[in-house]
Amino acid sequence: MIASINNALAKKREEDEKGFTLIELLVVILIIGVLAAIAIPAFLNQRQGAWESQVKSDLANAVIAAETYSTNHNGSYDGLDADELTAAGFKATPEVVTEVTPAADGLSYTLTANHGSLDNDWEFDSETGQTTQLGAEEEETP
Repeated sequence: MIASINNALAKKREEDEKGFTLIELLVVILIIGVLAAIAIPAFLNQRQGAWESQVKSDLANAVIAAETYSTNHNGSYDGLDADELTAAGFKATPEVVTEVTPAADGLSYTLTANHGSLDNDWEFDSETGQTTQLGAEEEETP
């Protein structure tokens, strides 16, 4: 009889133990922490790459607007400024500042752009057709 009571109590204890132990919970928290430590820097790098892409995209769109302006002014870039770019169809992305500087002879121009969240500027030179990151040796085309 005592043996059957002990068996019944042991069975009841097994049914009541349905939770996780402290060690199991700590292991899960540790795994989540390691995954977060890996994912957060990767996410931040993706954001910076997206901001740089916005700047490059704005430069490419500003080039199209500058060429449209030139077509409407007999091939000259004299008088080209931010307002003229907007009038030629350029619409800047929020937080991206684009500046245009026509050459003194009116035959070429330079575009400079920066995103408010980035420290570096990007420049397009119409004479070379190259987009460069200022302060870096890397070159890309729009």
